[in-house]
Amino acid sequence: MKSYEHIFFDLDHTLWDFEKNSVVTMQAVFNELSLQEKGVHDFDSFYAIYHEINEKLWAKYRSKEISRNELRWKRMYEALTHYKIFNEKLSHEMSDLYLHILPKQRNVFPYAIDVLQYCRDKSYSIHLITNGFELTQYEKIKNAGIDEFINKMITSEQAMSMKPHKEIFEYAFLLTGARSHNSIMIGDSYEADIEGAKTVNMDQVYFNPNKIEHPGTTTFEITCLSEIKNIL
Repeated sequence: MKSYEHIFFDLDHTLWDFEKNSVVTMQAVFNELSLQEKGVHDFDSFYAIYHEINEKLWAKYRSKEISRNELRWKRMYEALTHYKIFNEKLSHEMSDLYLHILPKQRNVFPYAIDVLQYCRDKSYSIHLITNGFELTQYEKIKNAGIDEFINKMITSEQAMSMKPHKEIFEYAFLLTGARSHNSIMIGDSYEADIEGAKTVNMDQVYFNPNKIEHPGTTTFEITCLSEIKNIL
């Protein structure tokens, strides 16, 4: 088995349970800003619409078609327009409240803490590579209790590049002293994490709990984080 020294994890959807935390957060926004009284009658249908729009706008953000600020409030605005609510001020209020509450959530994936402890006990250097907003990501890992395991967190803002572009991975190597031959990337996004790691010839672990079909190959594929112990 190949010997690794550096492990690079994605954060959202890999260690930190973004979907579970996002639903809890948006429910709080929905209640606190009284969206039902404003014409958004059902939370579940609203969240489904928001989720679809968020995915679309994140893709545009990754391809540099929109700015970070536009992503933050326009996902709220576009969701509201489905209910014929055209209120930019409310959209900004929702965005601010969402980003205030979200990083305080603590839900992580099953075995996340256990696997991080295992990796630390095996003397691996543990790092994060994330496209998420820097201050938000630091708050997330602190509140979720996983910051103590992380040596370096590389964000797209630091690197001025986003996964899957090779520049963010090269920046991660520069910051950590890692090299492609002694490193492995673990993430849930085939495009961002797996294809991204391939651009710098780094081995990959595709975390695929929903068993989504994908077009290519990966060094390893797992459906539960506990399976990492069979690889490292």
